[in-house]
Amino acid sequence: MKLLLSIAANFCWAYSVTASGGVNYQGVLMNSPAAGKPIPPPHDHIITTDPVHQTILLSVLTTSKMTAGNYWYEKITHDGSSPYIPGGANWKVFRNVVEDYGADNSGNKDASGAIQNAINDGSPTQFSRTTDSLGTTGQPAVVYLPAGIYTLNSAIQLYVGTVLMGDPLSPPILKAGPGFQGTTLIWAKDPHHDPTVVFYLGIKNLILDSNNIPKDHTFSLLDWSVSQATQLTNVVFNMPNFSSGHTGVAMEEAGKGISGTFMGDLTFHGGATGIDMNGQQMAFKSMTFNGCTTGVKVSGCFDCTFINMNFMNCATGLDMTGNAGFIVLLDSTASNVGTVVKTWTEQTGDHSLVIENFSKGSGIGSVVSASGNKILSDNVVDAWVYGNVYTPNGPSSGSHQTGTIYTTPRSSALLSNNKYVTIPPPTYQEYDVSQFINVKQVSSSPVQGDGVTDDTTNLQTIISTNAGSKILFFPQGTYIVTNTLLFPPGSRVFGEAWSAISATGSNFKKANARIPMVKVGNPGDTGIAQFSDMLFTVADLVPGCTLLEINMAGSNPGDVGFWNTHFRVGGASGSRVQTACTGAPADCMAAFALIHLTPSSSAYIENMWGWTADHDLDGGHDQRRISVGRGMLVEATAATWLHGTAMEHNTLYQYNFHNAQNVFAAMQQSETPYWQGPGTSSYAPAPWTVNYTIGDPDFSGCSGGDGQCRMAWFSRVWGGSHLFLYGSGFWTFFNNNGGCTGYCQMNAVEVGGGVSSLYYYGLTTRSNENLVRDIGKPLVSEHNNPGSWGGCVAAFLAHS
Repeated sequence: MKLLLSIAANFCWAYSVTASGGVNYQGVLMNSPAAGKPIPPPHDHIITTDPVHQTILLSVLTTSKMTAGNYWYEKITHDGSSPYIPGGANWKVFRNVVEDYGADNSGNKDASGAIQNAINDGSPTQFSRTTDSLGTTGQPAVVYLPAGIYTLNSAIQLYVGTVLMGDPLSPPILKAGPGFQGTTLIWAKDPHHDPTVVFYLGIKNLILDSNNIPKDHTFSLLDWSVSQATQLTNVVFNMPNFSSGHTGVAMEEAGKGISGTFMGDLTFHGGATGIDMNGQQMAFKSMTFNGCTTGVKVSGCFDCTFINMNFMNCATGLDMTGNAGFIVLLDSTASNVGTVVKTWTEQTGDHSLVIENFSKGSGIGSVVSASGNKILSDNVVDAWVYGNVYTPNGPSSGSHQTGTIYTTPRSSALLSNNKYVTIPPPTYQEYDVSQFINVKQVSSSPVQGDGVTDDTTNLQTIISTNAGSKILFFPQGTYIVTNTLLFPPGSRVFGEAWSAISATGSNFKKANARIPMVKVGNPGDTGIAQFSDMLFTVADLVPGCTLLEINMAGSNPGDVGFWNTHFRVGGASGSRVQTACTGAPADCMAAFALIHLTPSSSAYIENMWGWTADHDLDGGHDQRRISVGRGMLVEATAATWLHGTAMEHNTLYQYNFHNAQNVFAAMQQSETPYWQGPGTSSYAPAPWTVNYTIGDPDFSGCSGGDGQCRMAWFSRVWGGSHLFLYGSGFWTFFNNNGGCTGYCQMNAVEVGGGVSSLYYYGLTTRSNENLVRDIGKPLVSEHNNPGSWGGCVAAFLAHS
C-alpha cells in the first residue's frame, strides 16, 4: 500500500506500509528555498537527507511485543567467519547449545557437557578451542543459550574469544545441580593465560543460581579474573539467603594481575558477597544488591568507580577495608543496611573516598564507618570527600580531609532525574528479525568480511540505504576498508564477538592527514547512531588514519552511543603492523589517532578499550615499538559521557580534553608506551608532528633530552569548562622497553589553557613523580600524596 499526502504547498509526504507492518516515508521538497534542508519528521520517526535530489528519506523501525524464542539474534542468518586461521571461512561462530549440541533446557538433565562441547568446538580446524592453538583472536565463539533452565553438575570453562549469551526476552537460568562438583559454576579466565592478558570475553543476558549448594559452603557463581575488552552485563546472581560462603563474582587470580575496565547492569540476591573486587581498576554501573551480607568487598582496587548502586537488606554495602586506593560512590541509594561504606582511618592517599548524591532510606546504621567509628550518617547532595584535596588558593601541598563537603554544580546537560546518565547496552529485543539486515546477505552489494576483500563501496551502499529503516548486523569477520565509511543519522550497528572494521590503502597513508576510517555523521548532524560489540583496527601502517570520528549529536542521551566497542592497533593476525614493526617507532607510525569526538558531537560511551599493542595475541612477534599518535581527543561541548574507558600506549597522550565542555567520565585507565622513557630513539612528540589546531601537546616544558619528561600525557585538560572526571588510574611500568625503578615518568596530567569548572575526583598513579602539572608547574606530587601503588589524590579542585 502506498499513499501520498500533501501537507504544504511545496512539500509532500509519501508513505508505504511494508509486509512486516513497518512504515516507510518519503518527503519531497518542491521549489523551495529550503530544498535539501532537514524538515522535522512526525514524532519518533528517523530522518536522513539527500540534498542532491532534494528529498528527505524518513523511515520507521517498528517495535513488536516479542516473546521468548523470537529474539532476532537467534533467528538471523549466521555466516560469521575467522579470516586468519586455516579453514576460517567455515568457522562456526554462532553455537546454539540446544539445537546444535543437544543441551537440555528443561532443567531435568545435566546440561554442562553439552554447553562445554559448544564452547570447545574448534571445527572445521583440527584443534579444539581448549588447546590454545588458534590465537586469542582466531577462535571467536558466541555460545547462545535459548530460554529455559540448564542444570549444571560440573563447572563451565570459558576460553578467550567466547561470548556466553542468553535470550534477553527470557534470560536462561544456569543452575548448579544438587550434585555439583567443584567450587565455581563458571570459570571465565582462560587457563592458558594470566588474567592480565585475557581479553575478548563476554557474559550477558543470563541468570546464575547457586541455591542448590549448601549456604555455608565456599562457592562462587562466576570467577571473573579477566582484563580489558570484556563484557559482563544483564546478569542476575541468585544465591541462598543468610549465606556465609557464596560469592556472586570472584576474582581469584588477582595475584597474577587483573586489569579490568567495566561491568554493569547486574543484580545480586543473597550470598555472603555480591562482588569480591580484586584487581587494578574497574567501573561499576547500575547494580542492585539485595540480601547480600556484603554487597561489594574491595579486596584490592587502586581506582574503582561505583555509579547508580542500590544496596538493600545488607549488613555492609561497600567494604573498602582491603587494599583500596581511590573509591567513589555516585548517585546511589541504600535501605536496611548496617553500614553503607566501611573503610579505615587514613592519613595517606590510600582509602580515599568520595560520595556524591547519595540517598538513604530507612534502617541505615551508618553511611560511612572508618575503623569502626561512624563518620557520616546523613544523605549527601554534593561531594563528601575523605582524602587529600587541592582547592583554589589552598595549600600547595594539598590538605587531608576527613569528611568535607565540596559543592559540585553538575551540568544539567549530563543529567537525567538529577543523576548522571546511565544507559544499558541495547539488545534491540523489541525488534523483530525483519527489522535487521545482515550486511553479508545483501546480494546487490556483496560484502565478504574475509579480511582480504575491499568491502568499502558495498558497505557504504548498505549503510546509506538502510539508515533509519534497518539495524545493521555485522557477522564476525574483518571488513577491509580503503576509504572512510560514513554512518549517517539513523544508523544502528550490532557486531558479533567484536566484528572488525580494518583500514588499509593509500587514502590513509599520508601522515597527519586525519582521514577517518569510521565517520559518524557530518558536523552539525543530529540523529541516532549506535554501535555495539564492534572492533576498529588497521590492516597496515596508516599514519593518516583516525579510526573513529564522531560528529553527530543526538536529541536524547544515548542516541549516539557506543557499548562494548574497542580499538586494536597491532598485536593480532590480519595486520601488517603485527610483523612490520621491528625497528624504531618512527618506522612504525601505525595510525594518527584512535578516536576524535569533534566539537559538534555528543556521545555516550560505555566499556571502551583503545589498545595500541604492547604484545602479540596471536604469535611471537615483537610489538613493543608501535606508535599511534593519539588516544582519545575530546573537543565536544554539548554533552559527553564516558563510563569505563581505557586508552593505552599512544604516543602524545591517552586522553586530551581540548576546549571540551560538559563531560562526565567514570574510570579512565591508561599506560604509557613501553618504548618511551630514557634511552629511547624517540622522545615525545616524536615521531609525530605537533598539530596545534587539535590541541596537541608540544612538550616544550621539557628539556630536549629529558626522557622521563618527554613521555605521553595520560590526560591533558586544556581549556574548556564543566568537566566532571571521577577516578583515573594511570600506570607506568617500563622505560625503553625495560623495567624501571623509582619514578619512571615525570608527569601524568597536564592542566591549563584557562580551564574552568573542573571537578577532578580521584587521581591515582604508579611510578609518576608529578600527578598534576598545573599551568606549566608541578603542583600535585606523589611525595605529598603517597599510596600503596604510587600517588593518590581524592580531589583536584584547583580550577573549580
